[in-house]
Amino acid sequence: MTRTLSGHDIALRAGAYTAHVVSVGAALASLTFNGRDATLPFDPNVLTKGYFGKTLAPWPNRITEATYTWNGERMDVPRNEIETGAALHGLVSWTDWTVVHSDSDSATMSTFLPPQYGYPFALDLSVTYALSAERGLSITIYAKNVGSEPAPYGCSHHPYITIGQQSIDAMTLTVPAGKVFDVDKRLAPVELKDVEDLDLDFRSGRLIGSQSVDHAFTELPDGTWQVSLCDEGGSSVSVTSDAPWVQVYSGDQQGRIATAVEPMTCPPDAFNSGIDLIVLEPGEDYSMTFMISADFVE
Repeated sequence: MTRTLSGHDIALRAGAYTAHVVSVGAALASLTFNGRDATLPFDPNVLTKGYFGKTLAPWPNRITEATYTWNGERMDVPRNEIETGAALHGLVSWTDWTVVHSDSDSATMSTFLPPQYGYPFALDLSVTYALSAERGLSITIYAKNVGSEPAPYGCSHHPYITIGQQSIDAMTLTVPAGKVFDVDKRLAPVELKDVEDLDLDFRSGRLIGSQSVDHAFTELPDGTWQVSLCDEGGSSVSVTSDAPWVQVYSGDQQGRIATAVEPMTCPPDAFNSGIDLIVLEPGEDYSMTFMISADFVE
């Protein structure tokens, strides 16, 4: 474990997998399989754009106009996406989490989210990364309401999956979702539509080509589902989860060499819509786990 500008950098290894996780944002800095990138890496000593590998809580994605109403009271949270006027990706992406455990193939980090203006609730949060030679990397996000009032909550994670940093334009994307949120120019959700209506039907796998995607998908299979990228040679990287939503972004700002696949417990702006919003009662906890795995053809 070494100290960087992204906090503590922890190296993990299991079989053909290696990973680096960092304490700022409880983030995944890199994941490789047989020496090739399975997630788009970042340098822990450089400030990155795009929330690479960060943990997103107590809400994922956006709160439109950075405001919501809770129990009849208006709540204003930090507006940190100037282009859209939204509150993006929660409150802990730049927090330096405490490393509470690390060994050769797993690490756990935790933080306390205190009551504050716009989010007057108290949460204990933790993230556990665990590498398996057979299954890949599991990521578990845990939250417990340690305050005295019910707390609105949602979470996600922001990995960019890649196959050795090749262009995704010639790759096949599979997203087993039947519905997708249409968005306005601020990327705020407008209407839930069939994937066919927005030309975003990737259920059977489809060449990405030059298509730009930055949408929240739902109506996913019961139990676990899998979103995957596959190149022409048969190599693939997959994200497996049972979350009810997944945000898929074609990584246009990252040069289209990776795709963000973000399992989400709720859709964008859930603090306003209430859709799949988790309400943690005092003392109640919640966890979400997902996997990233790779199968690279030599």
